[in-house]
Amino acid sequence: MTVSGPVTPKALGDGRRGCETAGMGGLDTDYLVVGAGAMGMAFTDALIDHADVHVTLVDRRHSPGGHWLDAYSFVQLHQASLFYGVASTVLGTGAVQQDGPEAGLQERARRSEIQAYYDGILYRRFLGSGRVSFLSGSEYHTDGRSHLVTSRVSGGTVPVEVRKRVVDATYLSPAIPATTPPPFDVDDRVRLVPVGRLADLADPPSSYVIVGSGKTATDAIVWLLSNGVDPDRIVWVRPREPWMLNRAAVQPDPVVTLEVAADTMAAAAVAESLDDLFLRLEATGVMLRIDSRVVPTMAKTPTLGTWELELLRTVENVVRLGHIRRIAAGEMVLDDGVVSLPTDALVVHCAAAGLQYPALVPIWGSDVIRLQTIRVGFPCFNAALAGYVEATRDDDRERNRLCPPNTLPDNPASWARMQVRGTIAAQTFGAEPDISVWANGCALNPARVQPSQRDKPPVRAAAARAAEHTEAGLARMAELADESLPAPFRGQP
Repeated sequence: MTVSGPVTPKALGDGRRGCETAGMGGLDTDYLVVGAGAMGMAFTDALIDHADVHVTLVDRRHSPGGHWLDAYSFVQLHQASLFYGVASTVLGTGAVQQDGPEAGLQERARRSEIQAYYDGILYRRFLGSGRVSFLSGSEYHTDGRSHLVTSRVSGGTVPVEVRKRVVDATYLSPAIPATTPPPFDVDDRVRLVPVGRLADLADPPSSYVIVGSGKTATDAIVWLLSNGVDPDRIVWVRPREPWMLNRAAVQPDPVVTLEVAADTMAAAAVAESLDDLFLRLEATGVMLRIDSRVVPTMAKTPTLGTWELELLRTVENVVRLGHIRRIAAGEMVLDDGVVSLPTDALVVHCAAAGLQYPALVPIWGSDVIRLQTIRVGFPCFNAALAGYVEATRDDDRERNRLCPPNTLPDNPASWARMQVRGTIAAQTFGAEPDISVWANGCALNPARVQPSQRDKPPVRAAAARAAEHTEAGLARMAELADESLPAPFRGQP
């Protein structure tokens, strides 16, 4: 393994200033954080900001950043840069785009910017503090008694003495095409690439077959169309129709956020069904769907720009015959039929699951902290919140009360369930004065209202409208999603 950060041959007093040896080649630390992706980095950042502790980060990759190290070259955040990264350091400049199709919306970082950002956080902020060490190219494992780290390069294993907790920051690690094989059989004669290889093509095919219904597939199609590919050359295999959030509705602006909350709860209060709720949200401009003739069944709800939506609607060759089972030379076999393909067609794998759905467990377990979402989406804010609570509370029962695990969305029902649980969680941790102050000062928080903004008339009006609809809206949303509400329930946004 490569060890970065202070590693000394003997104890350093209280042991919190460096990752010291623990005898016989072992290491000694307060927290062992497994995974230097977005959630591991955000947790560590908040923890060392609010507690005098030492953290050892371990990751199987050789740099921080998690799946961003494997992402396709043309990827961008689908949310504003301000909502991503760590609490102490803003990603990007916080600038509003002045031109292009997203003029008026907040900037969104590209892959190279995100990778450079995490490198800077690790080497300048973390390692520079003397309170974080990084074990790169290494795997964590345990034999039930000891915490062990094994190098993927040398094969050597060292024990780690963990004074406080192991933190699993990989519990929600996404599955992406670069590291996940396609979920169908592919004949050797078929030309297939993961989405990340699109930008490296030197021999364009007559037809591109885009496999997937989610954000990766939409990114691939928008990229192809933006590079001059005729939409008639694209075959889009969409097993499910997706609901997506209008990017203009997910902005670091309290008026926008509160108005969207009000629209959501007002729609929910009168919705006759989950489909009706989403159709009402579409009518208010919160939700988008690609084909207005089909009611989507998928609701992972990444954001989409209206300009992207217009491009996607130009692709008319859409295959809705379920999931692919097998692709052979000249044909594609799906659940509900067979489709002919040109023999030189390029199949683009965008069909990795993305979001993962492990069992919800208490974040603070008896032996491990398992990072999960708490509010709604926004993994960086959720992980930073967990880091702050770990640093400022001593009782695990209280920590788990303040930060209950939330589900990730897949369909309208789980989306509604996430909204219910996230709203209740926000009320719970927001009732703590110190957490409220911290959260409203944290740029990662999509719902923050800074003290200087609270008394502005547009903010007060939007907050009042949200409060007016929250109790009835959340009650109806819980009913539609078969989710229980605690009693008594306060109708606060």
